[in-house]
Amino acid sequence: MRTTVTLDNDVERMLREAMHRSRSGFKQTINAAIRAGLGQKGGASTRRPFILKARPLGLRSGLDPTGFNKMADDLELDAVLSKGRIDEAK
Repeated sequence: MRTTVTLDNDVERMLREAMHRSRSGFKQTINAAIRAGLGQKGGASTRRPFILKARPLGLRSGLDPTGFNKMADDLELDAVLSKGRIDEAK
């Protein structure tokens, strides 16, 4: 089959290098490259999956988880009160 293909510059360079290394023509080199690329079966699936082993960290000693809600409430109250002071100053 005869077709026209537009190659990116880097692909053209790699193809020319492969032609030089193999001492073969354009047609043979591009056919070999396409066969090699299309002949690979699921390249990504042949790798082992990355597995992260989780471990419970818990809280550092001395930290009270119920204190976080109290701290959030205090910060929210401070923000509301400071906004009220800014509005009154206007």
